[in-house]
Amino acid sequence: MATPGRKRSTTRMYSAEDQALNNIAREAEQRLAAKRAARAEARALRMQELERQQREPWDTYSSASQIPPVQRWGSAEDLSSRRSDRSSSDSSRRSSYGSLSGSEIYIGAISEDAEGDELGTNDKARRGAGGSVLSFASLSALGGSSSRRGSDDDAGSSSSEASIRELKALQDALFDVEQKYMTDLKVLKDALSESEEKYKKAMVSNAQLDNEKTTLQYQVDILKDKLEIQEESMNELQREYKEKCRELERQKHAYGILEHNVAELKEALRQRDELIEEQGLVLVGTANGEAETGEKKTKVALVTPEAAQMLEQAGEGTLDERLKRMAEEKEDLVDQIRRLKLELEEEKERSKALQSKANRTAEANGPDMELLDIQREASKQVNNYKFRLQKAEQDLAAMEGNIQRLEGQVNRYRVAAEGAEKKEDELKTEKRKLERELRSASDRSEELAMMNSHLEKRLDKLRRNREQFQNMK
Repeated sequence: MATPGRKRSTTRMYSAEDQALNNIAREAEQRLAAKRAARAEARALRMQELERQQREPWDTYSSASQIPPVQRWGSAEDLSSRRSDRSSSDSSRRSSYGSLSGSEIYIGAISEDAEGDELGTNDKARRGAGGSVLSFASLSALGGSSSRRGSDDDAGSSSSEASIRELKALQDALFDVEQKYMTDLKVLKDALSESEEKYKKAMVSNAQLDNEKTTLQYQVDILKDKLEIQEESMNELQREYKEKCRELERQKHAYGILEHNVAELKEALRQRDELIEEQGLVLVGTANGEAETGEKKTKVALVTPEAAQMLEQAGEGTLDERLKRMAEEKEDLVDQIRRLKLELEEEKERSKALQSKANRTAEANGPDMELLDIQREASKQVNNYKFRLQKAEQDLAAMEGNIQRLEGQVNRYRVAAEGAEKKEDELKTEKRKLERELRSASDRSEELAMMNSHLEKRLDKLRRNREQFQNMK
């Protein structure tokens, strides 16, 4: 089973060029019809005028000319054959010339005028009318003379010979005039055909030029619309560019203020370092890592060089961790001192017991060398423990003092460091934000500059195209 194809559309789409050609052809037909009507009207007027002119001179001769009419002159070949037979038929020619009437000549003139009107030029009609009048005048004279001669043929041979010569001269003149008329008519026909061809070509070229003109006008309108759109977009981009420039100026001003603040902070830090050096203190800083943000913050504290050395001996880590380790060491030392005191008390009691036992033994048995050695060793240990206890107590007191002073300094500087860190973080955040905005503004300004240059080039190109179209118009 065959599949049905797409039905061909019967409506024809006419393009603008076809419509323009149809309009031009319609206008040409209307102009041609108007010209034909004008020619017909002029032809009717000329025929009426010729009839009036022909009736006036022939009214007096209509009653006198009773000879049957002859036909109008034919072509050039008939005239040449008649010229060759002049010598043999003088009498017959004379009678024929004498018998020409105004009606026959008038019919020939009207036919010639009609042929000239069909060719479409007023000059040809004038020439045809002039030729007909000339032939009419000459033939009227010929008819008059021939009629008069016909009445007195018997008067003499001299008058007949003169009339024959006049008839021959008139015949030659008529032949020359008609030959000239035919030549002019042929030339006019050729000129008319050539003019018609030129007119047709001019009409076609005019239609093409009109189509090109409408096409170019349409293109010019499209280019004007595009130019307006480009101008609007360029104005919008220029406005955005000005706003970005103002925003850039504000950012530059804010950046200058921040640079001034940074310079002031640097100067404050320099003065702080100088004061710390003058006071003989040392900055101790440790890096603390925050789990939430992943950033490391540095805490600083002012301590004496001895405290800084002790913190260095405490190991690495944050300041809190070091202080915790020192507190743990302090507790360990306190526990150790307590144990040493207990041991010392025990040794004292043991030594007292041994001494009392030795005294009793010495009283009973005399002095024992081993006991004396034990006593001396015990006294040495006691003295050593006493010295170590005193030293530990001194170290503990010094450490407690340092710890208290360090805790006070740590608390003071912790508050100051936290404030400085917050301010520094805010400044860093603001600086990064301003740097990002500055980079984005600079990138945007570069893009706008490139876009502006590109739009200027396109605008120049559109202006040149518009000037070219205006010059073509």
